[in-house]
Amino acid sequence: MSRYAFILAGGQGTRLCLLSERRAKPAVPFGGKYRIIDFTLSNCVNSGLFDVGVLTQYRPTSLNQHIGIGRPWDLDRFHGGIQLLQPAPGSFAADWYQGTADAIFQNLLHLKRRRVDEVLILSGDHVYQMDYNVLYAFHRSNRATLTVAVTEVPEAEIGEFGILQTEPNGRITAFHEKPKAPVGSRLASMGVYLFDREHLIRWLVEDAAMKDSSHDFGKDLLPRLVARGEGVFAYRFQGYWQDVGTLDSFYAANLAFLQDPPPLQLGDPTRVLHTQSADRPPVRVLSGARVRDSMVANGCTIEGEVVNSVLFPGVVVEKGAVVRDSIVMHDVRVARNAVLDRAILDKAVQVGEGARVGHGDESTPNRACPQHLSSGLVLIGKEARLPAGITVGRNARVGSGVQEDDFTAPVPAGGVVDGPDAMH
Repeated sequence: MSRYAFILAGGQGTRLCLLSERRAKPAVPFGGKYRIIDFTLSNCVNSGLFDVGVLTQYRPTSLNQHIGIGRPWDLDRFHGGIQLLQPAPGSFAADWYQGTADAIFQNLLHLKRRRVDEVLILSGDHVYQMDYNVLYAFHRSNRATLTVAVTEVPEAEIGEFGILQTEPNGRITAFHEKPKAPVGSRLASMGVYLFDREHLIRWLVEDAAMKDSSHDFGKDLLPRLVARGEGVFAYRFQGYWQDVGTLDSFYAANLAFLQDPPPLQLGDPTRVLHTQSADRPPVRVLSGARVRDSMVANGCTIEGEVVNSVLFPGVVVEKGAVVRDSIVMHDVRVARNAVLDRAILDKAVQVGEGARVGHGDESTPNRACPQHLSSGLVLIGKEARLPAGITVGRNARVGSGVQEDDFTAPVPAGGVVDGPDAMH
């Protein structure tokens, strides 16, 4: 049976701060060797869905390079396969995607070319494993025009999501986009929508003509359809699902995979998590090294101590260095006797000998982005170079491309060091 899916992958992800400053949120590295979008792409192929359009917009280069022609996901196909759908703006800003619904509307041509009864619309920035076949079966058994996958979230987090209220049979009776007060439900939209094809086309055309719409599924389309009683149902997903849209949730989700058991079995042969992997030599753990409760990817060389941390390919931890409760991305070098504590380091960072990253008081939020960096983490941008002996306090942010000469003093708690790539 022919099926088609759109993956929304154009999000800017400002709450991830430096990690998404130069790449789209779905392209942010995750879990030692993956990108966030790998979960959604793998869900598609593991569910037998091999015709996928990926809608990109914000800084798509990294995402485009990662996906390529789709070979790791078996999506390099003559019929179907994967298509990267980038807006083609002319002289008007309105040519860019204005919202999630507008992104699909501008690509309706790709849907109209396909003989499918339903269309699956997915977010490319969530960590979960789902068999979409179960969703299709639920949708058809209820004769729904739209099915929204939902999961229960803690009461304290309802303000971060679209919250739905339902009848016992799953029919949605109310939709609240990021409510500021309790609404009697903790069912959050997962950003997984299964639409009846003809209804979707009609609704998108209708929405595009509305001057007062922001052309977004969560803000506009879903509340409108629910209010009109259009046969919208909620499918309750019982498995692990995590929105990693903030630094704290990104950090917690990565470290959750160090637990026993982890929230998802990344090595499950029946639900392989596919990714684009470069050839790297095996891990080298040298004499005197200590590695405990960590994920260490190929190409790493460990001579120091690594505890409760995630190391991506090519990381070097020199003798006497300590990496603790940290996420260290590709090709970072941690020099002798340096210490990382509750730090997130983007790719190709150089940490000088004896440096201490993550030190002292954590009660002072970051002065540039206090809403994103206030829990004691330290964030180091891509290709930054930290001088020997430097101390970097908690909730500090060191920008991409910073050089040793950019440091004139220790970086205090909540401090900021901007490099040449700073975006203001």
